[in-house]
Amino acid sequence: MRRAENTAIQANEEHDESSPLLEHALPPQGLTGASFGSSVFNLMNAIMGSGILGLSYAMANTGIIGFCILLLLVSSLASYSIHLLLKLCDQTVSGSFIQLGITRFRVSGFLNGAVFLLLLPSTAMSSYLFIIKSELPAAIASFLSLEPSGNPWYLDGRILLVLVTLVVVLPLAMLPKIGFLGYTSSLAFFFMVFFTAVVVIKKWSIPCPLPLNASLSNMQVTSTQFSSSSSSECVPKMFVISSKSAYAVPTMAFSFLCHTAVLPIYCELHRPSKKKMQNVANVGISLSFLVYLVSALFGYLTFYDHVDSELLQGYDAYLPRDILVMSVRLAILLAVLLTVPLIHFPTRNALRTLILGERPFSWFSHILLTTLLVALVLLLAAFVPDIRNVFGLVGSTTSTGLLFVYPGLFYLRISTDPLGSLQSLGALVLVVIGILVGLLSFFIIIVVTWAKNP
Repeated sequence: MRRAENTAIQANEEHDESSPLLEHALPPQGLTGASFGSSVFNLMNAIMGSGILGLSYAMANTGIIGFCILLLLVSSLASYSIHLLLKLCDQTVSGSFIQLGITRFRVSGFLNGAVFLLLLPSTAMSSYLFIIKSELPAAIASFLSLEPSGNPWYLDGRILLVLVTLVVVLPLAMLPKIGFLGYTSSLAFFFMVFFTAVVVIKKWSIPCPLPLNASLSNMQVTSTQFSSSSSSECVPKMFVISSKSAYAVPTMAFSFLCHTAVLPIYCELHRPSKKKMQNVANVGISLSFLVYLVSALFGYLTFYDHVDSELLQGYDAYLPRDILVMSVRLAILLAVLLTVPLIHFPTRNALRTLILGERPFSWFSHILLTTLLVALVLLLAAFVPDIRNVFGLVGSTTSTGLLFVYPGLFYLRISTDPLGSLQSLGALVLVVIGILVGLLSFFIIIVVTWAKNP
């Protein structure tokens, strides 16, 4: 009798793992959803963006072994938090991550929704646009044969940011279905792989120690200067602890920020189930982890303690007009551009749910909300002076909350599991880690680092 009950329980669990999460989200009969590979590319496009440019700086401030441990920890927690979200959506039939906070987590509904909709994804998108502002002028200038006189408009970062937003980001963001963006996700991932390959190749193009006059084509460094610093500057550090180490975990959390896009990607999946979507998340996070680790390692081994908070800027001084560096700059800009509309889609849908409820689709409200959100992130990107400030502040205040705190809180509040269960304890650990990391990083970044370097 007991054996039969155990068999029945096991069968129910297997059914739960293979059954659809959201029955109403399934595509109509006769329509095929996205393949497993396409869904993985979509998730990686949501994961990988401007965060990859700050990881070498994080490694320089934590050491190689310290960075690997932290990156593995953050990626594992990201996968586990997605697991909790999928379980919650199976129980609550909520169509998005943000809906859980608005309709299910009954604490200051409108304020909670505003934090999710405006602060979390909007600052992520603004950091992507910040890359456009800082890198596009240099990319254009590198292809010019003559130095332009004065400051022409086509080398002004803010003007170019507005133009690119209006011509590329806004039209893609206007698309009503995220499925239309699936074709660009694989292209964006291969751009990131190309960036990583160039970082690896250029490790052997820049000598160590770095030339003091910055240019490899016109070095004026004596042998004494060259040899006296080689012993100290060209030895990789395994562990580093300093006030700047506070940027490491928030930057990594920002680099694995994909939770708002998980359910829209699920809705594209062919024959979706909780187990299949978890496999998509595991494969996407694992591949992103590999690309992040390789690019961060070789970026750090190229510049060591002199690595810039935005990696690509370091190559301009030592390899001017290098064709691979010029090409990878354009590739990373295209990858970032293709990520912004993907993050924008679930943000706009959740904002529409918050304001309009279950009203039928209207092109007027769709265009209005899209325009307002794009304008908001454009303003944030235009007036942030340093990419390190974006990664540090966004990571400490938003990414740690979205990655650690909110999935754990939602699970503890909504799930029917007892508090002493393994899943509930894991959710509690997520909350504690998120709060500690967020508070510590925010305090050090604001009080210590910015106070010393206003």
